[in-house]
Amino acid sequence: MAMNDSVNILNSAYLAVEYIDSFLPDNPLQQPFKNAWNYMLDNYTKFQIATWGSLLVHEVSYFLLCVPGFIFQFIPYMQKYKIQQDKPETWEKQWKCFKTLLFNHFFIQLPLICGTYYFTEYFNIPYGWEEMPRWYILVAQCFGCAVIEDAWHYFLHRLLHHKRIYKYIHKVHHEFVSPFGMQAEYAHPLETLILGAGFFIGIVVFCNHVVLLWAWVICRLMETIDVHSGYDVPLNPLHLVPFYAGARFHDFHHMNFIGNYASTFTWWDRLFGTDSQFIAYQEKEKKKQCITKK
Repeated sequence: MAMNDSVNILNSAYLAVEYIDSFLPDNPLQQPFKNAWNYMLDNYTKFQIATWGSLLVHEVSYFLLCVPGFIFQFIPYMQKYKIQQDKPETWEKQWKCFKTLLFNHFFIQLPLICGTYYFTEYFNIPYGWEEMPRWYILVAQCFGCAVIEDAWHYFLHRLLHHKRIYKYIHKVHHEFVSPFGMQAEYAHPLETLILGAGFFIGIVVFCNHVVLLWAWVICRLMETIDVHSGYDVPLNPLHLVPFYAGARFHDFHHMNFIGNYASTFTWWDRLFGTDSQFIAYQEKEKKKQCITKK
């Protein structure tokens, strides 16, 4: 009975969104995107699309999303939004981070990406334009992937902080007490595999078109680069996502090496009380601000 009720609710929600979508104006980018997608299908093999297309989406998205945070360090006005203002970025740290990223991307992640084609073939994942899910389905699938990845990340990340194994693996990621966007994937190769596995679980559950792979890559990179940016910028559209953790939440984790273990949302830390020190810290900061205003 409960299962039937859930299905009915989901069907009703789907019909409601579909009805609202029918009143929205046509997306002017849809036709150019359709033309580009069909051109890709006509000129490249599925293996090339799944492998080199996925690599291209990852690399371009990653470094483009890092650009705003990189530029902020040169803008005096933006420094008031930097969370740890006493720890500015240095060229030495950024160059070290960049070199490690290139190694992880091409020697750890690329071999995994090479398996994308075989995954799509095994599960008969379509590539065609006609089979592509509507935008609201894609958004819902990406949110579902984020919920699954967040749960995986919380428990495995917390495990990596165990005193017996922390110094061997996760300590690498914590070399930077004050994080910056490019540092999001700066990690020990084993950590890249362990925590990165959570990314693929949602794909296995939800994937009904290759476009979800790329959409989820972009969404995940957008989130992890934002929380590692070191800047709590107002009017951040990601703050509209329910229970979104944000940069200040994760920055506290890098400052204190404990608590706030989740990647995207706050509910696991709230449930297990691993955000208690962060909450206490926020209350102290509010009191300081009130005293300063007086």
